[in-house]
Amino acid sequence: MIKNEIFRRAPLVLAIAAVSSFVSNAYAQEEQHNIPTASEPHISIPAIEEVLIQGRLQDSAQTLLNERLEEEVLTDMLGSEMISRVGDSTVAAALRRIPGLSLVNNKFVYVRGLGERYSSTTLNGAAVPSPDLTRNVIPLDIFPTSVVDSLVVQKSYSADKPASFGGGNVDIRTKDIPDQLTYSLEVGIGFNSETDGEALSYSGGGDDVFGTDDSSRAMPKELSAALDRFLGRLDVNSIRNTLITEGNVYSSPREARAAAESLNRNLALELNRDIAIEEESTNPDSDIRASVGNRFNIDDKWELGFLASGSYKSRWREGETTQRIYGDPKEQYGIKIESTSTVDITGSLNVGVSYSAEHTIGLTSLFLRNTDDTTYIKDFFNENSSKSDGAGFRDYSIRYEERELFVNQLKGTHSIGEETKSLFGNMLNWVPEDLVLDWYFSDSTATTDIPNEVVVQAFTDNDPTTGEVLDSSIRMNNGSASFRFTELEDEVRSYGWSATLPIEFSASVLELSGGYAYREKGRMYKETRFGLGILEVSDDAILKGPLDAVFSDENILNPENNYSLVRAGIDNRSYIAATTTDAVFGKVDWTYNEVWRVSAGARWEDYNQVALDWNPYGYTIQEPQVTTDPEELVNSVFREDKIYPALSLTYTSDFWAETFQLRLAASQTAIRPDLREITDAVYLDPITGERVSGNSSVRPSEVTSFDIRAEWFFGSGDSLTVSTFYKEITDPIEFFEKATSDTDIGREIINAESGELIGVELEGLKTMGFLGETMDGFFLQGNVTVQDAELVAGVEADSPTNDVRSMAGASDYVVNILVGFDSPDGNHSATMGYNVFGERLYLAGRLGSPDAFEQPFHSLDMTYFWYPTEEVTVKLKMQNLLDQSVEIERDGVIVFERAPGQNFALNVEYKF
Repeated sequence: MIKNEIFRRAPLVLAIAAVSSFVSNAYAQEEQHNIPTASEPHISIPAIEEVLIQGRLQDSAQTLLNERLEEEVLTDMLGSEMISRVGDSTVAAALRRIPGLSLVNNKFVYVRGLGERYSSTTLNGAAVPSPDLTRNVIPLDIFPTSVVDSLVVQKSYSADKPASFGGGNVDIRTKDIPDQLTYSLEVGIGFNSETDGEALSYSGGGDDVFGTDDSSRAMPKELSAALDRFLGRLDVNSIRNTLITEGNVYSSPREARAAAESLNRNLALELNRDIAIEEESTNPDSDIRASVGNRFNIDDKWELGFLASGSYKSRWREGETTQRIYGDPKEQYGIKIESTSTVDITGSLNVGVSYSAEHTIGLTSLFLRNTDDTTYIKDFFNENSSKSDGAGFRDYSIRYEERELFVNQLKGTHSIGEETKSLFGNMLNWVPEDLVLDWYFSDSTATTDIPNEVVVQAFTDNDPTTGEVLDSSIRMNNGSASFRFTELEDEVRSYGWSATLPIEFSASVLELSGGYAYREKGRMYKETRFGLGILEVSDDAILKGPLDAVFSDENILNPENNYSLVRAGIDNRSYIAATTTDAVFGKVDWTYNEVWRVSAGARWEDYNQVALDWNPYGYTIQEPQVTTDPEELVNSVFREDKIYPALSLTYTSDFWAETFQLRLAASQTAIRPDLREITDAVYLDPITGERVSGNSSVRPSEVTSFDIRAEWFFGSGDSLTVSTFYKEITDPIEFFEKATSDTDIGREIINAESGELIGVELEGLKTMGFLGETMDGFFLQGNVTVQDAELVAGVEADSPTNDVRSMAGASDYVVNILVGFDSPDGNHSATMGYNVFGERLYLAGRLGSPDAFEQPFHSLDMTYFWYPTEEVTVKLKMQNLLDQSVEIERDGVIVFERAPGQNFALNVEYKF
């Protein structure tokens, strides 16, 4: 069904492409017959400057283009010069400019409509860990584009890549060592239209400006000691029982309980309760970057180089989010006012040494810190109390999330040429000079720390007509205030090598390659929650004060009030998990007469995985930290030993262009579940607030892929690319809605029965000089993806509304358009970028509830560059000029709405 639909649209797309390219070539040929003479007015010294300025972009683009032509697989690339022109500040935002890629939650990239689990990310070719709490995939918003040299998206599989390959692999390449001394300094300021200078905040720590906590939010040592002493339980009864067990003598049970209550109250005082929420003046966005690098010739054979860079960025964002219950949106809804202070710190160091261009060894170290300090107040109504009842609910929340990534990579490339052989006499004469050996070692750690995350619950009195809050008071229950401490550590160590040997014949070249790769990954997630409840107060006025006053020492210690501390959580959310992968691959790449090229390869992987629920506060045989049940232990382990083949065919000619390539590719790969998803741990999604359940029986998906791509590269620099793709997925891993209580929305991970994806990508670049002299400085670049995705839910899904539906996150189309301009004198350049995705499934309903769809977001961004001198660049960036909002619709009702606002930034760079 979906095949017919996509191929119904394809002829129109191809026809438009063909007509556009034909007209472009016709104009180009006409221009060639009307070459202006040197006396014509537009031939002048400024024109020479134009060539020099544009050359910086053209040289970078040409390098990537040559690499793309030489690849045997389907690859799209984006260079640092183009990223700078568009003005995207994170890798996540930049990747949406590549055909078929869309951005979800501002951090995860969907390749060809497949969810983030179907895409893998590497840094300089090596695997890196993820600081994301709920996913193993890397949130790409933590990578600033300032460290990027190029982004490479491989869309068809090759045997030298890990077999966990669905939509594609994103490789982030960091900047390389320069050829000569260079240094730069860039400073900038900016603001957001939704941030008005006053934001919600609270008393934080002394080191917040550096994006790190000064330990004022950390779990108190006294509480940790108490958890050990009282075997993980801090309620009054457990404390009393332990005190008696320890030999304490009390005159009566009442005295023992009083002692326990006193100790419980004093433990509550150890929590950081300086949590009053108030408005704070905000500063404009600030940004500073610096780098220095050089290359030294030690002698005529040895070279040594380095590149060091660092950046600091801070910003405030305010926003209002509205969520509605689709069944009764006017009576049941919530409005959240949220403020976030963000600090990003980056540091990188590249050091390299080479010998006679035959041996190169490089070390790359990268440190990233991304910290969000979020405060919000949410007022809402639900089925327990609607707006017209005149009563509602309020949540106060503070959340300080510090994410860090530290990577060390060592890489080397070696060939045994004349210089090397001369060092060893005749010992290495038998080694072919064309043999190249590459190796790497990577060790990296990602951490996330969320200390003292606080949520306080309150009741509100409201105007039943408008819903306006007239008064509020803290709720009295066992969890009036929740204090949560979260720690995540994700470690990845990988190493490997590959060897390549080209063999030349009279009319062909045969390249043999193979290698070995090993990767191990360990993840620890620990969550500790405390509930500070208010069960009774001497005066109801206590519940109406500021938060720090409600939970003051005086109120807690007052015996006329009943404040109680417990370690909260009826479901376990902590876990430990690990994976190891051994892989061996081989490839044969044969090129005949520089026209035909066949590349075939296979990869064998031995994959091992274990994931266990972990109770950090299990102190007894009845409640162990890790299960001792043999069946559960067996079920926690998964092993897979398979071979994954890949085949590609390339035809090269001058058909209709200076260079034409036709590529065909086919492969079989696998998609494995995230580590957390194969445990029974339950967690709250930090973006949606939904309860997400794991599933120990979930299985890897099998993906069969077919790709066809035709590429035309014209002598004028113009290009046209048309691609078609088809993917068939067995046992696709998807989230489905599950039954929950009250107003919660729950999701669980399961294997659906099957999935199918088919689509067409169209990409082109056209300089506009054929329209006349005034258009010489303009170019048009764009891409369109049209696709259709279909998922069959199968028997494991819990009563889905639609047994056949789209895959989560897949949209019918993605459009990117860039219009660029370079002034004739070379002193100015500008780029306007437009991006939009089609409606995409956000949440699939169950038991007749409708599906929820994220609505198209029309993003219009503009950058302007002024080059007053050769060393100085002034940059002006404007984003979301259409002031679009993020919207999710369910059965005709906008159930989620948030306005991100418009961003404006001014930067000045000095580069030598």
